[in-house]
Amino acid sequence: MSLINATRPATKSRRLPPLLIFGLFGGILLIYFALPFAVFLSRTGSVSIVEALSQVASRTAIRNSLLTAPAATAIATVLGVPLAYVLARETFPGKRLIEALVVLPLVVPPVVGGAMLLSVVGRFTPIGAAAARLGIPLTDSLIGIVLAQTFVAAPFVVITARAGFGAVDERLEQASRSLGYGPIATFRRVSLPLTSRAIVAGVVLTFARAIGEFGATMMVAYNPRTIPTRIWVDFIAGGIDAIVPLALALLAVTFIVVATVQRFAGVPTAVEK
Repeated sequence: MSLINATRPATKSRRLPPLLIFGLFGGILLIYFALPFAVFLSRTGSVSIVEALSQVASRTAIRNSLLTAPAATAIATVLGVPLAYVLARETFPGKRLIEALVVLPLVVPPVVGGAMLLSVVGRFTPIGAAAARLGIPLTDSLIGIVLAQTFVAAPFVVITARAGFGAVDERLEQASRSLGYGPIATFRRVSLPLTSRAIVAGVVLTFARAIGEFGATMMVAYNPRTIPTRIWVDFIAGGIDAIVPLALALLAVTFIVVATVQRFAGVPTAVEK
């Protein structure tokens, strides 16, 4: 015992310098993250936040974002969670291609993604023209915003939920099946509850990506304005000070999102402890 105790301080002392070096590198990155926030927030004193956010254009942009981002998140969740389960549990020809398609919207620049969407749902395409004849415009509308947000944000819930399903022991699902529950009942009673925390994290990340989406939205539905597109218009007209109020509103939503992710995805459960 005394020999083990004698070696512990030496081991810790050998590990300390590398940890300090790692902390130094990490600290530089943290400063790089924090400095823009600090400098930007210091400009709030020169702008009337309440007055700016009470303007019709700002209120409309906030309303549009708070309408479309939840809708895009709901669509991504309803369609993405089943896809995530299939990818986690099944092996079939073409699976690698499907996995690539899921990741592709994350790799493609948003502006390019918006251009690709326009090639499918633009007003002069067969789908876009047919929808317009029915009185459902797919561009320059709230529907167009939802389409753009879903395209760029849905991969987050698919990837996160797939990782959650992959972490579930398949023997638990097999036990459920042996007790007479079918595939759907097993998914609902066993797989879904065990993966709920990962799914919630994916949903929150999807919402955060959707509400902050600019590039694809600008291409598909520059009007009506969302918070990001309104910020761009205000920046062109008045510079950084002009965008402070809406940027703060968007940051407030982002901070709520981060807190939610930490609550549902960062706190270990009793089993993990």
